[in-house]
Amino acid sequence: MKIYRTESGAVIEHEGLFHTAPVDDWDEFLNDDKILEKLTSWIANGSNKGNTKAPDNIIAPMGKQELWACGVTYLRSKIGRQEESKDAGGADFYAKVYEAVRPEVFFKATAHRVVGHGGKVAIRKDSVWDVPEPELTLVVTSSGKIIGYTVGNDMSSRSIEGENPLYLPQAKTYDACAAIGPCIYITDKPLSPDTMIRLEILRKGQQVFKGDIAISQMKRTPEELVSFVYRACSFPHGCMIMTGTGIVPGSDFTLQPGDTIKITIDNIGTLVNDVK
Repeated sequence: MKIYRTESGAVIEHEGLFHTAPVDDWDEFLNDDKILEKLTSWIANGSNKGNTKAPDNIIAPMGKQELWACGVTYLRSKIGRQEESKDAGGADFYAKVYEAVRPEVFFKATAHRVVGHGGKVAIRKDSVWDVPEPELTLVVTSSGKIIGYTVGNDMSSRSIEGENPLYLPQAKTYDACAAIGPCIYITDKPLSPDTMIRLEILRKGQQVFKGDIAISQMKRTPEELVSFVYRACSFPHGCMIMTGTGIVPGSDFTLQPGDTIKITIDNIGTLVNDVK
């Protein structure tokens, strides 16, 4: 089952049909440990028959939730971070955090710095090496329960982070620094380890980069990442957690204004954003 947030409320996709849901408060609606049970019951009630027309006014499925992110959760990410920071002497830090008990977690953004499907992400004007980071993103209630998943793009200024690891907040957090969507896949079951994440970047209509990876390559489990994010922080409206990337373009690639970024995760959908 999928939930799309729209300008007027929410639309539920179930078995090929789209049902308009009476949602007055998105945050209260989403922050519900029993959301799957309630939506299943609501659809079974049959008061809204649904139709085959997909919503065309969707926005980022995020309200008062905070967006957090995790780093160095895939081997390729560890290698990429070591490459970008070797001249600054920070390469050893990334090797150590990959093997450490405690993962790297950091605050990414609130909703006003996040765009949805079809929105424009940004690259910093003081950065010369910028990449998208396609990430499975967890949707977590205030109790710490994972109720669903969405597609995330953790935009990253690699030139800034590579200059000094202490510059991570500047490399990661700025206006339009992230995108999530197009929907939330609601399920009470873990995703299959064979679930694939795919990235494609187009420039003037031509493919300039592509890559893919299975979430089985993630070193840490979603539950482990949630436990650390929630260890000393409370989230009255719930939280969204990016789980890290295993697709890292090489040092010869940087995003340019006008590029189109397409991120697809099996069973969830495709998030499409242009670069400002």
